[in-house]
Amino acid sequence: WGFLYRNYLRFWLKWIVRLLTRKCELQRLLDGSAAGARRTLSVLRNAVHAEEADVEKCVKDVMQEKKIEQKNTEFKANLQISLLQISGYRKLYWNVENLRKVPYDSDNREHEEQLIELWNLLMPHENLKARISKQWCDIGFQGDDPKTDFRGMGLLGLVNLVYFSKHYTDEARQILSRSNHPKLGYSYAIVGINLTEMAYSLLKNGALKSHLYNMVSGLPQMEHFHQFYCYLVYEFDKFWFEEEPESIMHFNHYREKFHEKIKSLLLDYSVTLTLQK
Repeated sequence: WGFLYRNYLRFWLKWIVRLLTRKCELQRLLDGSAAGARRTLSVLRNAVHAEEADVEKCVKDVMQEKKIEQKNTEFKANLQISLLQISGYRKLYWNVENLRKVPYDSDNREHEEQLIELWNLLMPHENLKARISKQWCDIGFQGDDPKTDFRGMGLLGLVNLVYFSKHYTDEARQILSRSNHPKLGYSYAIVGINLTEMAYSLLKNGALKSHLYNMVSGLPQMEHFHQFYCYLVYEFDKFWFEEEPESIMHFNHYREKFHEKIKSLLLDYSVTLTLQK
């Protein structure tokens, strides 16, 4: 039956449905689905590889191939948005990947300025006495020089930490304060970089598609990746204190438990994970 359906019946069923509805399968899909991940993830497979500059032409070609009138502006707009989201997701991944590959360079003035900015945002009432200092441990780095902690995630780890501290300053300072809890404390900066790796891996394996397609009607930008990172930082801190781990030695276990929770949420086609303050 599977062979008969794929090779004979499916063609005639599609033909009959098109005859009755006067719409091709793609039209029925886009017209009958709400905007967001479910519709975008279901677009024609042969159209998903279009680059941003080629999307408009791809839409026109699809409409011609499927014999859809060009004046059908609603269908045209829906298809264009879906293809832009798909194209934008790939572009966003490569932008994030390229930033991750940039190693922290203490001889780079811009890198150093971002690092000092992070300190000033988190510790506004305490001056950094020296670039190499044990004070860095106060915001959760492992040693006297934070550059060694950025090896895994490169500049992406620092950019994320600065973004959260700049756009959610009160929350960042509050979480830093909570991270110094005598029993449930953790290394704020190190955990932040670890969550950068989590956000990066979810983007890389495609798990963020539903979230981003629902969040952005068009091209996902680096801003949206940073926003998701902020969500992770805020939610992980709540998760950590709700779980009340025995000690920081169990971090990997709870980190993976949190990771599984996020992956489960992202399986929902209608999901949008934003920071709820």
